[in-house]
Amino acid sequence: VNIILKDRMDGGVLNVRGGAYGDGGGNSFRISGAHGLNAFDDRFHALVNVQYEKSSPIWGYQRDLTKANNSVGYTAQVPTNDFLVYLPERQNAFAMMDPNRCAGLAGQFGGTTVLGTRASGESCGSAYSPGYTTLKNGKESSQFYTSMSFDVNDNFQLFGDALYSLEEVQYTSGSAYAFWGSDVGFGQFYDQGSGEYMNLQRAFAPEDISGAGYRDILSTDRNKSYQVTLGGRGSAGDWDYSASFSRGEYRLTERSFARWADQIDGYFEDRVLGPVLGLTDDGYNIYNPNWGAFYSRLPAGDFQTFTGFTYNESKTWQNLGRFQLTNGSLFTLPGGDAGFAVVAEAGSEGWDYRPDERLMDGSVWGTTSVAGNGHRSNYAVTSELRLPLIDSLTVTGSGRYDAYKIANNTVDKATYSVGVEFRPIESLLFRGKYGTAFRAPSLSDAFQGRSGYYANGSTDYYRCGQLGYDPADTLGCAYDNESVFGEQSGNPDLQPITADVWNAGVVWAPTNNLSVSVDYYNWKIKNEVNTLDSDQLLLAEYYCRNGLTNNTSASCQNVADWITRDAAGNLDQIYTPKLNVASQNLQAVTASVKYLQDIGRFGALQFGGNYTNMIKRELQPQPGDDYLDLLRDPYAMWNYDQLAKVRADGSVGWAKDKWTTTMYFNYIGKTPNRMAYLGNGYDYVHASGYKAGKWGSYTTYNLSVNYQALDTLTLSLMVNNVFDKSPDGQAHSYAGNIGAPYNNKIYNPYGRAFYVQAKYDFGK
Repeated sequence: VNIILKDRMDGGVLNVRGGAYGDGGGNSFRISGAHGLNAFDDRFHALVNVQYEKSSPIWGYQRDLTKANNSVGYTAQVPTNDFLVYLPERQNAFAMMDPNRCAGLAGQFGGTTVLGTRASGESCGSAYSPGYTTLKNGKESSQFYTSMSFDVNDNFQLFGDALYSLEEVQYTSGSAYAFWGSDVGFGQFYDQGSGEYMNLQRAFAPEDISGAGYRDILSTDRNKSYQVTLGGRGSAGDWDYSASFSRGEYRLTERSFARWADQIDGYFEDRVLGPVLGLTDDGYNIYNPNWGAFYSRLPAGDFQTFTGFTYNESKTWQNLGRFQLTNGSLFTLPGGDAGFAVVAEAGSEGWDYRPDERLMDGSVWGTTSVAGNGHRSNYAVTSELRLPLIDSLTVTGSGRYDAYKIANNTVDKATYSVGVEFRPIESLLFRGKYGTAFRAPSLSDAFQGRSGYYANGSTDYYRCGQLGYDPADTLGCAYDNESVFGEQSGNPDLQPITADVWNAGVVWAPTNNLSVSVDYYNWKIKNEVNTLDSDQLLLAEYYCRNGLTNNTSASCQNVADWITRDAAGNLDQIYTPKLNVASQNLQAVTASVKYLQDIGRFGALQFGGNYTNMIKRELQPQPGDDYLDLLRDPYAMWNYDQLAKVRADGSVGWAKDKWTTTMYFNYIGKTPNRMAYLGNGYDYVHASGYKAGKWGSYTTYNLSVNYQALDTLTLSLMVNNVFDKSPDGQAHSYAGNIGAPYNNKIYNPYGRAFYVQAKYDFGK
C-alpha cells in the first residue's frame, strides 16, 4: 500500500503512475490522492487519502524462459503428457491408443500438440502447455485512509484513524490443475480391445475451454479489510499517557475454479469409456473406450457443463485495548535523565474458515476442504527503563510478559532484553543487545482443517529408484508423472516459537556526510513453524527408505506416516501438515554505509549500501537430530527456504537543480543449483556430464529520474531491472520436462519494467 499514513498534512497531493513490462503483461495503473484539513484554531487536524490500482497478470507464455518445457536442460525437451493412457500393471508404461498418432489434436494449445516419446512410451501433448499459467497475478485494489485528532486542551488530545482496503487478485495454475483422470472416480479399468488394465489422463487446452481460454477460468481472491483505532493521549506533570482501542477485520472470498465430480466423470464415461461391459475376476470394470473421442478437442460448450467455481469464506479479526505510560525524566543520572515506559495490552483474536459446502461433501473433483476456526484472548505487559549512566554510556532494559488463552489452556512466557550504547567520542558508537523473544503460532497454522488437492505431475522418487533411476534423472521413469491426492492442514499441537537473540556493533560517523556501521547478530530460534511441499516430501522418502541422509525438517518417521501407498506400492495419498522445527542457529554480519559529496556547481552525489553475510546457519529438524548446515548442504537449504548466504543492495544518487537521478542495485550471492538439490550434494555428476554446483551471483539494477517541472509538479521516470536480467542461465540444471526451470523462491523472469509518474502538490 502506497498511501500516506500520517497524522497531519498541509494542502494535498495527487499522484498518477502507469507502467508496463518490456516483454508484455503486467501493465499497471495507479492513482492516489491525499488532502489535509486543519480547523478550529488549528486544534483539529484531519487527513484523507484514497488510492486505486490495477495491474494485469504476466503469463508464462509471455516469457521465453517459461513459455514451454525447458529446451536447454540436461535432458532433451519433451511435450507434457496432456493426453495419456498408462498401464498400472506394467509399471505405468504409456500406451498410444490413437491410430492417427495425435494428428487430430494438432490444433490444441495454439497448434503445438504433437506425438511425444519417452522411455515409458508415447503420449500426445504440447511442450507449450506449461505456458498457460500466471507468473505474476493480476490485481485490482482500492484503499481509503483517514486520521483525525482534536486538542481538547493543552494537555489532552483525542485521536482516531481508519483504514479500509478492498483487493482482488486473479491467477491460474493452467493445465497443471485443469485436467481429468480416470483413476480418481473409477480406478484402473480393463480395456476390452487391448486386454490391458489402464488409466486415462487428459489436460484441458484453451481450445477446449473456448472463449478467452484460461482467462475465462481465472481463480479470484477477493479480500476486504478494515482497521479502526480510537483513543486519547495527554500529559500530567512529567508523565505522558495514551489509551486506545483498535478493531481490525480481514475477510477473504476465494472464487476457485472447480471440476464437478459427478458431471466430469459422467461426461467422460458417456463420451469416452462407454457402458460397463462387465467385471474382471478381480472386480475391475470392463470398458471398450471410444479412442477417437478421447484424442479429440471437446465440442464447444461441453467444458462448461462439468466445471464452475467454488466460493470459500474466511475471516480473521482482532480487538486490542492498549494503555501506555511514559516518563522521560523519571530521575537524574550523571549522563542525563532516566526514561521509563510501561505498556499494558489486552484483547482477543479469532479465525474462521468456511469452505464451499461442495468441497466438503465430495461434489468437487480432485479437491476437498474442511472448515476450521479458532479463538483466543491475549494480554501483555511491557516495561522499559533507559539509564544514561554517564555521558558516554547508556543502558536500556526491558521486560515483557505475554499470555494467550485458548479455552481453558493458557500459553504464556516472560521475555526480556538488555541493551548498551557506549560513545567514547562523538563520532564513534559501540552498541550491543541481548534479549529473548516469544510468539504463539497463528490461529490458521494451529486450527486449519485438512484440505485436499491433487498434486499432478508428481515424481515418485522411491518407485523410480527401484527401477534404477536417480532423483536427478527421472525423465524416463514411468513414475515421473504421478497424480497423487494430497492433504495439508494446521497442527493444534504446534509449540510457541521462542528465541534468544544478541547483537553487537559499531557506528562511525567522522563527518556529517559519512556514516559506516557494522553489526554482528546471533539468533537461536526454537519451534519455528515450517511445512514441506509435495516434491520435498516424496524426495525425502527416497532418501529415508534407501538409508541415506534425509536433510528435511520432517523425520523419517514423519515421512513414513505422511505417505500412504496401496498394496501394489503405488502412491495413494500424501499429507503435509504444519510442524515445528526443533532449533535453528543463525549468525550474520551486516554492514551499511552512507556518504554525501557536494560537487559544487555539478550538484551533489549520494551513496548508500547494505551488506548481509550469513556466516553460520544450522537447523535441527527434531530434538536429538544432528544439525543440518543450511549454508553448505544444498539439499537441506532447498528444503528449508533457499536464502542466499550473501545479499547486498545499494544506491548512487545525483541531484542537480531540478533533476534527481538514482541508480539502485540488488545483489544475490551464489546459490545451489537444482542439480545439487536433486543429487544431494555438490559432488553429484549427471550422466549427461552436467555437474551439481552453484549458480553465480545475480544482480539487478533499477533507475529513477525525477524532474521538478514546477514548484508543485514533479515528473518521474522509473525503470526496474534496467538490463533485463532473467534467471535463464539456471535452466541448464533442470530437465527437459520442467516448465519453469529456475528457482522461483528467489528469482523471477518478469524482465524490464517502465513506469512514468506525475505528482502534483496543491493547496499549500
